[in-house]
Amino acid sequence: MKLDILAIGAHPDDVELGCGGTLAKEISLGKKVGIIDLTKGELGTRGTDITRKEEATEAAKILGVVVRENLDLGDGFFTNGKEEQYKIIEMIRKYQPDVILSNAPSDRHPDHGKGSDLVNTAIFLSGLPKIENGLQPWRPKKHFHYIQWLPLEPNFVVDITGFLDQKIESCMAYKTQFYNPNSEEPITPIATKNFTDSIQYRAMDLGRLIGTEAGEGFISRSYIAVNNLDSLL
Repeated sequence: MKLDILAIGAHPDDVELGCGGTLAKEISLGKKVGIIDLTKGELGTRGTDITRKEEATEAAKILGVVVRENLDLGDGFFTNGKEEQYKIIEMIRKYQPDVILSNAPSDRHPDHGKGSDLVNTAIFLSGLPKIENGLQPWRPKKHFHYIQWLPLEPNFVVDITGFLDQKIESCMAYKTQFYNPNSEEPITPIATKNFTDSIQYRAMDLGRLIGTEAGEGFISRSYIAVNNLDSLL
């Protein structure tokens, strides 16, 4: 199955938090979208890898993605090594996406920055014919990084007007991870009401800055080209 967009996250819920609105919008436009989770999120303070899997499945249904896979690279301990690179190369060549979205280059959680570099390395290697794994070499046309915890400066912002509610719903599918006043599990930075509220107010603030209802910011490692000035909002 060839995908238009492949979103990759270090943990289940990274993609929803970083670019859930963009994915929902692209899917509404007829794009085929898939998600790859690098780990099961098994070191998370709240919930378990089993509940996280169930939540990831529900979030995928809410967004409408056509496929979601988990590479189980080891939460907290994966590296940008040969074994991990080969697993991502296989996913890239299997799904042949035109666009890959991945974690921010740096963030509060070390796995996010590591995941960003790992995916970037694998994208380059995936295009090399001399790396043989039974699949045709493939390199996406574009690779962008969504923004999560840290308020990094985006290179561009996608208008997600009309899709913010769907983004929030996909995030809240992770019931064990986020704010629940009735939960007896330990409070973590992402399990506060402030964090839950931030999903909406950060998107709305980006929307304010680009003159729309809501937005999601992305970082590019390369220059962004436009055909003409009319292609800008």
